[in-house]
Amino acid sequence: MSEFDELQAVIRRHAAARQAEQRACEAFLNALYHALRTASGPGLPLNNVTLDFTLDPTVRLRPPPNGSFHAAWLRLGLCEVLVRVRRLDGAFQGEYGSEGVFRLEDTSEDALLTLARQLLRDVGVAYGAALVTESHLN
Repeated sequence: MSEFDELQAVIRRHAAARQAEQRACEAFLNALYHALRTASGPGLPLNNVTLDFTLDPTVRLRPPPNGSFHAAWLRLGLCEVLVRVRRLDGAFQGEYGSEGVFRLEDTSEDALLTLARQLLRDVGVAYGAALVTESHLN
């Protein structure tokens, strides 16, 4: 068997695990989207939140190997934030924006709401910090 044939066999053998990981990460991103829609509190949905799955810009192989990040753009009104997530040791580990990171072992509604609110705060700080910096330059 040639090295090429071995590579094809390995890719085929791990296809089911890769697809399961992708479905789990996409389900997590979808749950985060729903948490963002309700992050303002009961009865106060954020109607201008949308979700767009995308290829992770850092993945250099297709199909992505097990353990790779899966990504989505979350549109939050006038801005968008890239959220990347992967499964690692039974938890969801991810990053968002320029510096936000998270690790969730519990994907309960409360845990996702806490993450959604933190994401909103961090994105707000990022834009607020840019405005403060500009005002100091004038």
